[in-house]
Amino acid sequence: MVDVGAQTAGQGRLAQDFVRFAVASGALQFGRFKTKAGRLSPYFFNAGRFDDGCKIGRLAQFYAQALLASGIEFDMVFGPAYKGIPLAATVAVELARQGRNVAFAYNRKEVKDHGEGGTLVGAPLEGRVLIIDDVMSAGTAVRESMAIIRAAGARPEAIAMALDRQEKATEDGCDADYSAVQYARRQLGLGVCAIARLADLLQYLTDNESEGMRLHRDEVLAYRQRYGVNEG
Repeated sequence: MVDVGAQTAGQGRLAQDFVRFAVASGALQFGRFKTKAGRLSPYFFNAGRFDDGCKIGRLAQFYAQALLASGIEFDMVFGPAYKGIPLAATVAVELARQGRNVAFAYNRKEVKDHGEGGTLVGAPLEGRVLIIDDVMSAGTAVRESMAIIRAAGARPEAIAMALDRQEKATEDGCDADYSAVQYARRQLGLGVCAIARLADLLQYLTDNESEGMRLHRDEVLAYRQRYGVNEG
């Protein structure tokens, strides 16, 4: 398993390019948003705003570049329903364009009793499987994906995501001393590749000189001080 931790200079530039792209696309927004954990977050990431061909194509380029630079080895990609479905398909297309052709599959939440039947669509799940999603909060979707992959006789190898929020996970309604990403690495044994992290978002806000961005920076920094996790 390859553990992707500290960024190289190239990965740092990629992360900053991605944050700018996400803000310009409206996928990364600032304000007051209630998270699944019940926290009031000063920012929100919504991959559903990559909602046209150009945007999702550019998003797939970021995923592919991050994956190819990560050193993570995988034989195919899997997209959990529902947001992971277009991600798996477009990232597979972009990987092939960059010379790394792999199969992809996804699941549906309703069992189909005609045609090919079942809940899986696409290539058979086999070998080392990379799970592709937008963000990871509690890790529930990842564990569900792992169960599907293992039931098919394949091996969950790693997860790729757009944004690592780098904040404490919740356990029985209480803050844990680890993030969902750290849980995936340590407890689930998965490699993790994130295009950008909360630290990259803070760097973007710090580098932006506008008054509004300085306010957002202070709010995001305060949020991280309260809910952030130590790296490692």
